[in-house]
Amino acid sequence: MRLFGKQKITPHQDLPDDELLKRFRLSGDTSLMGILFTRYTHLVYGVCMKYLQDQEDARDAVMDIFEDLLLNLHTHNVEVFKNWLYTVSRNHCLMILRKEASVRRVREQWLATFSQEIMDSGDILHLDKNEQDSRLSSMMEALKRLNDEQRTCLELLYLHNRSYQEVSEITGFSMNQVKSFIQNGKRNMRNILIKEHD
Repeated sequence: MRLFGKQKITPHQDLPDDELLKRFRLSGDTSLMGILFTRYTHLVYGVCMKYLQDQEDARDAVMDIFEDLLLNLHTHNVEVFKNWLYTVSRNHCLMILRKEASVRRVREQWLATFSQEIMDSGDILHLDKNEQDSRLSSMMEALKRLNDEQRTCLELLYLHNRSYQEVSEITGFSMNQVKSFIQNGKRNMRNILIKEHD
């Protein structure tokens, strides 16, 4: 797999990894990294596919990893490049998965809370992913149809996990106004969603 297109044959092509690293550190010549990139792209791509299980995501991760290498190799003491690169690639993928899991947990928590309070429905997490996505999409569309004050207060309260007091401070609305906008916004969203499902 080539991500940078066809690589030129250079006089350094047959140098061992440690020598290429040494020369790269001394000269900053990125073509030396290009040789290492070509040499180990299949390894990094394989690791990324193993963890991410998606070709497009794996290709993006490979590019990100090698871009980071140009910076990291100046600050890390690398003894065996291949082993180090494997570890860096694995850690990069695990970081992506942890971030995705965190985003998914926040999304599911928000969806459950929002659904329960707007539609008096607490069973959202028992739905399959497609049904959850459909419910979320409907709620986001209903949210967009509210007036600016109601939408802003609901977004701050639910999407940004702000307290009523914080919503008041951010928007400049009084506490009574915030409570009113949220109560009316929830009622209006419920009416929109009920009409859509009739």
